[in-house]
Amino acid sequence: MTILTAKEMGLGLCPKCDKLNTMASVKQKCVRCGNRFYQRKPRSLQYTLAWAMAALIVFVPANIYPIMTVYSLGTPQVATILSGIGTFIDYGLYPIAVIIFFASIIVPLAKIFGLFFLVARIHSGVKLKPKQYTKLYHFLEFLGPWSMLDVFVVTLLVTVVELGFISSVEAGPAMNYFTLTVVFTMIAANCFDPRLLWDKE
Repeated sequence: MTILTAKEMGLGLCPKCDKLNTMASVKQKCVRCGNRFYQRKPRSLQYTLAWAMAALIVFVPANIYPIMTVYSLGTPQVATILSGIGTFIDYGLYPIAVIIFFASIIVPLAKIFGLFFLVARIHSGVKLKPKQYTKLYHFLEFLGPWSMLDVFVVTLLVTVVELGFISSVEAGPAMNYFTLTVVFTMIAANCFDPRLLWDKE
């Protein structure tokens, strides 16, 4: 017995109200809510790859330029993400150092290269394991907002400064690049259509 997929039957799911529609055209108008949608996100892999590459590009200056300047007793100490982690370790703030390391280094890279991996697997000629790869995609999608923990840590540090534990702290230009990295990876994950994994099967 041959089981046809919804795509093979000419059906498409409205992403807004979850109504199953008959695809009369490439861009269908939902019979329930009137939302216009595609059966598959157009140029999903191209957009995903482009935004992931943009995220990787801005990730470089995010780690090269200073992310903050710490003034201790009037002496400025410029810190990148990695040296900032060392600064927190020197102050004995080990939990904050661990959070920054995972949120600023591990999570963005895992998401970027995870998306690269999914795009490459769809383009490859090998048979995919859609269940496992779909779980991987949802995990990468889940990771995205957690990168903003780094911004939360900086905010927390400013609060500590105001309480007088550290003389002064200023955010550096790397903060802007890091924010762009997080935003670009979130857009890349949103552009990826996991249904393509099942289409290849």
